[in-house]
Amino acid sequence: MRTIEMNRRQFLKTAAAAGATAALDLRPVGAAEIPLSPASARRLPRWRGFNLTEKFNGDRPQPFREADFEWMAGWGFNFARLPMSYRCWADVNDWLKLRESALREVDQAVEFGRQYGIHVNLNLHRAPGYCVNPPKEPLDLWSDAKALDACAFHWAHLARRYRGLPNTRVSFDLLNEPGDLPEATYARVVRRLVEAIRGEDPERLVIADGLRWGTRPVPSLAGLGIAQSTRGYDPTRISHYRASWMRGSDTWPEPTWPLTIKSNDVWDKARLRKERIEPWQALERLGVGVHVGEWGAFRFTPHTVVLAWMRDYLALWREAGWGWSLWNLRGGFGMLDSERADVSYEDFHGHKLDRGMLELLRVG
Repeated sequence: MRTIEMNRRQFLKTAAAAGATAALDLRPVGAAEIPLSPASARRLPRWRGFNLTEKFNGDRPQPFREADFEWMAGWGFNFARLPMSYRCWADVNDWLKLRESALREVDQAVEFGRQYGIHVNLNLHRAPGYCVNPPKEPLDLWSDAKALDACAFHWAHLARRYRGLPNTRVSFDLLNEPGDLPEATYARVVRRLVEAIRGEDPERLVIADGLRWGTRPVPSLAGLGIAQSTRGYDPTRISHYRASWMRGSDTWPEPTWPLTIKSNDVWDKARLRKERIEPWQALERLGVGVHVGEWGAFRFTPHTVVLAWMRDYLALWREAGWGWSLWNLRGGFGMLDSERADVSYEDFHGHKLDRGMLELLRVG
């Protein structure tokens, strides 16, 4: 274990070693090749793809898989969000000492993105001082200066590490799903992190998740020159039906789409437009680009319901011109190995492929 410094020359050397296989030109039709400046935060490309979760859990990190990038590109997708725990490369008891071996695996994912024409979005799902999931961090990012200093240190390191790589290839998503915070508290933290990044790489494209777990836009950040990320999990009675981590979800009735919870509580496409599209379009009018960083429905929701619900969300995002990133590619929300009981899967390189979901997403 050692504290690290890596310049661009070292990064390229590492990336070349990681990408020893021949680069294949599987670039999706329409993939951006022109440089993106920070001004692109005003209107993001319509990136579409998946969350890859190999470094989501700091206790069980895995290397990213080249096959995921190859398959996504072959299907026509062009975006991978990497929700990561800082504990993959740093100890919870020593936030400032970084493990180079783990960070090289992030370099490798960035290189896979280059090879296959996939934009790589780096996200701190668990940052020093905050994670939406348990366990709770020892210090609080929103109130403790030491935690904020450490979080800024990590983002400054990543900015330095990838300095000079074009925004067509790499962007930063600061913090996953801040909760029900005062907007001023969140804005203070975001400004500090953006300042740390721009101190190392003034050109890096930066995205901030919305408040209330990604569902509410943050107008006070509009002048900062960054984009914002929303979510596509509403209504949770569809997206999290019988999810073990969602209290009470095992008592919900089996959902339909449209969904009637009570006579005066109905979710349909019109309500999604009003509550989950229009507020973010108002943010766009302030000059802030929008992307849907996560969405999807867990494996116990009936497949026909999932596809109908997804079809409406996809139509709304297509109409708005927004890209999206499904949670996840492989697993209970995804189209590979989801273990849904009501799907006739295809064999795909030893994985179970949900063909119906794939074809819906490809046109979405």
